[in-house]
Amino acid sequence: MTIVEVAAGLGIGAIAGVLGGLAGVGGSMIILPGLHMVFGDHPEARHHAYMAAAMTVNVAVALPASLKHRVAGAVRQELVGPLMLSTIAMLVVGVLISNRVNGNGLKIILAAFIASYCCFNIWRILQRGHRERQAEHPGVGSLVISGGITGFIGGLLGLGGGVLLVPFLQLLCKVPLRQSIATSSAVIAITAVVGATLKLSTLHTQSQSVWYALSLAAIMAPTAILGAQLGAKLTHRLPLKVVRLAITILLMLAAAKLADVW
Repeated sequence: MTIVEVAAGLGIGAIAGVLGGLAGVGGSMIILPGLHMVFGDHPEARHHAYMAAAMTVNVAVALPASLKHRVAGAVRQELVGPLMLSTIAMLVVGVLISNRVNGNGLKIILAAFIASYCCFNIWRILQRGHRERQAEHPGVGSLVISGGITGFIGGLLGLGGGVLLVPFLQLLCKVPLRQSIATSSAVIAITAVVGATLKLSTLHTQSQSVWYALSLAAIMAPTAILGAQLGAKLTHRLPLKVVRLAITILLMLAAAKLADVW
Protein backbone atom coordinates (compact mmCIF):
# COMPACT_ATOMS: atom_id res chain seq x y z
CA MET A 1 0.00 0.00 0.00
CA THR A 2 1.45 3.37 -1.05
CA ILE A 3 1.85 6.43 1.17
CA VAL A 4 -0.92 8.15 -0.78
CA GLU A 5 -3.28 5.22 -0.17
CA VAL A 6 -2.43 5.19 3.54
CA ALA A 7 -3.11 8.92 3.75
CA ALA A 8 -6.42 8.42 1.93
CA GLY A 9 -7.39 5.65 4.37
CA LEU A 10 -6.60 7.90 7.33
CA GLY A 11 -8.75 10.60 5.76
CA ILE A 12 -11.69 8.26 5.17
CA GLY A 13 -11.56 7.11 8.78
CA ALA A 14 -11.43 10.68 10.08
CA ILE A 15 -14.34 11.85 7.92
CA ALA A 16 -16.45 8.82 8.85
CA GLY A 17 -15.71 9.37 12.54
CA VAL A 18 -16.47 13.09 12.55
CA LEU A 19 -19.70 12.78 10.58
CA GLY A 20 -20.78 9.81 12.66
CA GLY A 21 -20.18 11.64 15.92
CA LEU A 22 -21.66 14.86 14.58
CA ALA A 23 -24.94 13.66 13.12
CA GLY A 24 -25.31 9.99 13.97
CA VAL A 25 -24.53 8.83 10.44
CA GLY A 26 -23.35 5.25 10.35
CA GLY A 27 -19.60 4.98 9.72
CA SER A 28 -19.96 2.31 7.02
CA MET A 29 -22.15 4.61 4.93
CA ILE A 30 -19.15 6.94 4.67
CA ILE A 31 -16.39 4.33 4.63
CA LEU A 32 -17.75 2.09 1.86
CA PRO A 33 -18.31 4.83 -0.75
CA GLY A 34 -14.98 6.36 0.28
CA LEU A 35 -13.08 3.12 -0.26
CA HIS A 36 -14.65 2.67 -3.68
CA MET A 37 -13.74 6.21 -4.70
CA VAL A 38 -10.14 5.93 -3.51
CA PHE A 39 -9.20 2.29 -4.09
CA GLY A 40 -11.47 1.44 -7.01
CA ASP A 41 -14.05 -1.18 -7.94
CA HIS A 42 -11.94 -3.85 -9.60
CA PRO A 43 -12.21 -6.71 -9.13
CA GLU A 44 -15.86 -6.35 -8.17
CA ALA A 45 -15.42 -8.88 -5.35
CA ARG A 46 -13.23 -6.28 -3.63
CA HIS A 47 -16.46 -4.80 -2.25
CA HIS A 48 -16.57 -7.76 0.14
CA ALA A 49 -13.13 -6.83 1.47
CA TYR A 50 -14.31 -3.25 1.89
CA MET A 51 -17.32 -4.51 3.85
CA ALA A 52 -15.07 -6.55 6.15
CA ALA A 53 -12.81 -3.54 6.71
CA ALA A 54 -15.75 -1.25 7.48
CA MET A 55 -17.29 -3.77 9.88
CA THR A 56 -13.95 -4.09 11.69
CA VAL A 57 -13.72 -0.31 12.07
CA ASN A 58 -17.25 -0.36 13.49
CA VAL A 59 -15.98 -2.61 16.28
CA ALA A 60 -13.18 -0.20 17.15
CA VAL A 61 -15.57 2.77 17.28
CA ALA A 62 -18.46 0.99 19.03
CA LEU A 63 -16.57 -0.43 22.01
CA PRO A 64 -15.37 2.86 23.58
CA ALA A 65 -18.71 4.52 22.81
CA SER A 66 -20.55 1.70 24.56
CA LEU A 67 -18.41 2.04 27.67
CA LYS A 68 -19.12 5.77 27.87
CA HIS A 69 -22.87 5.23 27.64
CA ARG A 70 -22.72 2.47 30.25
CA VAL A 71 -20.83 4.69 32.69
CA ALA A 72 -23.42 7.43 32.10
CA GLY A 73 -26.18 4.99 33.07
CA ALA A 74 -28.20 5.58 29.91
CA VAL A 75 -28.35 1.95 28.72
CA ARG A 76 -31.72 0.20 29.12
CA GLN A 77 -30.31 -3.14 30.25
CA GLU A 78 -33.66 -4.94 30.12
CA LEU A 79 -33.84 -4.29 26.37
CA VAL A 80 -30.35 -5.49 25.51
CA GLY A 81 -31.03 -9.25 25.69
CA PRO A 82 -33.89 -9.53 23.15
CA LEU A 83 -32.24 -6.97 20.88
CA MET A 84 -28.87 -8.70 20.91
CA LEU A 85 -30.20 -12.20 20.27
CA SER A 86 -32.38 -11.17 17.34
CA THR A 87 -29.70 -8.89 15.90
CA ILE A 88 -27.00 -11.58 16.01
CA ALA A 89 -29.28 -14.25 14.53
CA MET A 90 -30.27 -12.14 11.54
CA LEU A 91 -26.80 -10.62 11.23
CA VAL A 92 -25.42 -14.08 10.52
CA VAL A 93 -28.13 -14.63 7.91
CA GLY A 94 -27.36 -11.26 6.32
CA VAL A 95 -23.62 -11.90 6.08
CA LEU A 96 -24.11 -15.39 4.61
CA ILE A 97 -26.54 -14.05 2.01
CA SER A 98 -24.14 -11.20 1.16
CA ASN A 99 -21.53 -13.83 0.31
CA ARG A 100 -23.84 -15.11 -2.42
CA VAL A 101 -24.28 -11.68 -4.02
CA ASN A 102 -21.64 -10.21 -6.30
CA GLY A 103 -19.90 -6.97 -5.39
CA ASN A 104 -21.71 -4.85 -7.96
CA GLY A 105 -25.07 -6.08 -6.74
CA LEU A 106 -24.21 -5.20 -3.15
CA LYS A 107 -23.04 -1.76 -4.28
CA ILE A 108 -26.41 -1.06 -5.90
CA ILE A 109 -28.33 -2.29 -2.85
CA LEU A 110 -26.14 -0.12 -0.60
CA ALA A 111 -26.71 2.90 -2.85
CA ALA A 112 -30.48 2.34 -2.65
CA PHE A 113 -30.30 2.02 1.13
CA ILE A 114 -28.27 5.23 1.51
CA ALA A 115 -30.73 7.08 -0.75
CA SER A 116 -33.65 5.79 1.34
CA TYR A 117 -31.89 6.83 4.53
CA CYS A 118 -31.36 10.31 3.08
CA CYS A 119 -35.08 10.63 2.34
CA PHE A 120 -35.87 9.59 5.91
CA ASN A 121 -33.31 12.07 7.21
CA ILE A 122 -34.86 14.92 5.22
CA TRP A 123 -38.28 14.00 6.62
CA ARG A 124 -36.79 14.02 10.13
CA ILE A 125 -35.16 17.42 9.56
CA LEU A 126 -38.48 18.90 8.45
CA GLN A 127 -40.38 17.55 11.45
CA ARG A 128 -41.20 20.00 14.19
CA GLY A 129 -39.98 19.20 17.66
CA HIS A 130 -42.32 16.93 19.60
CA ARG A 131 -42.39 15.43 23.01
CA GLU A 132 -41.25 11.83 23.11
CA ARG A 133 -43.47 9.18 24.64
CA GLN A 134 -41.66 6.67 26.75
CA ALA A 135 -42.71 3.04 26.90
CA GLU A 136 -41.50 1.67 30.22
CA HIS A 137 -41.62 -1.91 28.96
CA PRO A 138 -41.49 -2.20 25.15
CA GLY A 139 -42.95 -5.46 23.91
CA VAL A 140 -40.62 -8.34 23.15
CA GLY A 141 -42.09 -8.53 19.65
CA SER A 142 -41.15 -4.96 18.79
CA LEU A 143 -37.64 -5.51 20.16
CA VAL A 144 -37.17 -8.72 18.16
CA ILE A 145 -38.41 -7.04 14.97
CA SER A 146 -36.12 -4.05 15.54
CA GLY A 147 -33.08 -6.21 16.19
CA GLY A 148 -33.86 -8.66 13.41
CA ILE A 149 -34.21 -6.06 10.67
CA THR A 150 -31.15 -4.20 11.95
CA GLY A 151 -29.06 -7.36 11.98
CA PHE A 152 -30.13 -8.57 8.56
CA ILE A 153 -29.52 -5.27 6.76
CA GLY A 154 -26.31 -4.68 8.70
CA GLY A 155 -24.96 -8.11 7.76
CA LEU A 156 -26.08 -7.85 4.15
CA LEU A 157 -24.58 -4.40 3.54
CA GLY A 158 -21.71 -4.27 6.04
CA LEU A 159 -23.28 -1.64 8.30
CA GLY A 160 -22.80 -1.33 12.05
CA GLY A 161 -26.55 -1.05 12.55
CA GLY A 162 -26.92 2.01 14.75
CA VAL A 163 -28.31 4.02 11.87
CA LEU A 164 -31.24 1.55 11.86
CA LEU A 165 -31.56 0.48 15.47
CA VAL A 166 -31.79 3.97 16.96
CA PRO A 167 -34.80 5.01 14.82
CA PHE A 168 -36.46 1.62 15.44
CA LEU A 169 -36.09 2.02 19.20
CA GLN A 170 -37.51 5.53 19.01
CA LEU A 171 -40.38 4.98 16.59
CA LEU A 172 -41.38 1.36 17.18
CA CYS A 173 -40.42 0.85 20.82
CA LYS A 174 -41.03 4.47 21.98
CA VAL A 175 -37.68 4.68 23.77
CA PRO A 176 -36.31 8.24 24.28
CA LEU A 177 -33.48 9.30 21.99
CA ARG A 178 -30.70 9.35 24.60
CA GLN A 179 -31.60 5.86 25.83
CA SER A 180 -32.02 4.63 22.24
CA ILE A 181 -28.52 5.75 21.32
CA ALA A 182 -27.00 4.26 24.48
CA THR A 183 -28.87 0.95 24.23
CA SER A 184 -28.09 0.65 20.52
CA SER A 185 -24.42 1.27 21.29
CA ALA A 186 -24.39 -1.49 23.91
CA VAL A 187 -25.92 -3.96 21.46
CA ILE A 188 -23.70 -3.02 18.53
CA ALA A 189 -20.52 -3.25 20.60
CA ILE A 190 -21.13 -7.02 20.69
CA THR A 191 -22.92 -7.66 17.41
CA ALA A 192 -20.28 -5.73 15.45
CA VAL A 193 -17.66 -8.20 16.69
CA VAL A 194 -19.78 -11.12 15.46
CA GLY A 195 -20.43 -9.51 12.09
CA ALA A 196 -16.82 -8.50 11.45
CA THR A 197 -15.49 -11.91 12.51
CA LEU A 198 -17.92 -13.78 10.27
CA LYS A 199 -17.30 -11.56 7.26
CA LEU A 200 -13.52 -11.78 7.66
CA SER A 201 -13.63 -15.56 8.09
CA THR A 202 -15.63 -15.99 4.87
CA LEU A 203 -13.64 -13.61 2.65
CA HIS A 204 -11.88 -16.58 1.09
CA THR A 205 -15.16 -17.49 -0.62
CA GLN A 206 -14.76 -14.27 -2.62
CA SER A 207 -11.02 -14.80 -3.25
CA GLN A 208 -10.32 -11.74 -1.11
CA SER A 209 -7.49 -11.28 1.37
CA VAL A 210 -8.23 -11.06 5.08
CA TRP A 211 -4.96 -9.22 5.57
CA TYR A 212 -5.90 -6.60 3.00
CA ALA A 213 -9.21 -5.96 4.78
CA LEU A 214 -7.49 -5.82 8.17
CA SER A 215 -4.81 -3.46 6.87
CA LEU A 216 -7.49 -1.07 5.62
CA ALA A 217 -9.25 -1.28 8.98
CA ALA A 218 -6.01 -0.72 10.89
CA ILE A 219 -5.38 2.47 8.93
CA MET A 220 -8.91 3.85 9.31
CA ALA A 221 -9.74 2.85 12.89
CA PRO A 222 -7.49 5.29 14.84
CA THR A 223 -8.67 8.36 12.95
CA ALA A 224 -12.28 7.12 13.05
CA ILE A 225 -12.14 6.88 16.85
CA LEU A 226 -10.60 10.35 17.20
CA GLY A 227 -13.00 11.77 14.63
CA ALA A 228 -16.02 10.37 16.47
CA GLN A 229 -14.91 12.12 19.66
CA LEU A 230 -14.43 15.41 17.80
CA GLY A 231 -17.79 15.07 16.06
CA ALA A 232 -19.57 14.47 19.37
CA LYS A 233 -18.08 17.70 20.74
CA LEU A 234 -18.99 19.71 17.63
CA THR A 235 -22.60 18.54 17.95
CA HIS A 236 -23.10 21.07 20.73
CA ARG A 237 -21.49 23.95 18.81
CA LEU A 238 -22.96 23.73 15.31
CA PRO A 239 -26.57 24.07 14.03
CA LEU A 240 -27.47 20.39 13.88
CA LYS A 241 -30.25 20.66 11.28
CA VAL A 242 -27.99 22.50 8.85
CA VAL A 243 -25.22 19.97 9.41
CA ARG A 244 -27.58 17.03 8.91
CA LEU A 245 -28.90 18.55 5.68
CA ALA A 246 -25.37 19.08 4.34
CA ILE A 247 -24.39 15.52 5.27
CA THR A 248 -27.56 14.18 3.65
CA ILE A 249 -26.66 15.92 0.39
CA LEU A 250 -23.14 14.45 0.53
CA LEU A 251 -24.58 10.98 1.16
CA MET A 252 -26.91 11.34 -1.81
CA LEU A 253 -23.90 12.16 -3.99
CA ALA A 254 -22.08 9.14 -2.55
CA ALA A 255 -25.08 6.91 -3.32
CA ALA A 256 -25.16 8.22 -6.87
CA LYS A 257 -21.44 7.47 -7.23
CA LEU A 258 -21.93 3.91 -5.95
CA ALA A 259 -24.70 3.44 -8.49
CA ASP A 260 -22.39 4.78 -11.24
CA VAL A 261 -24.75 7.68 -11.94
CA TRP A 262 -21.75 10.00 -12.24
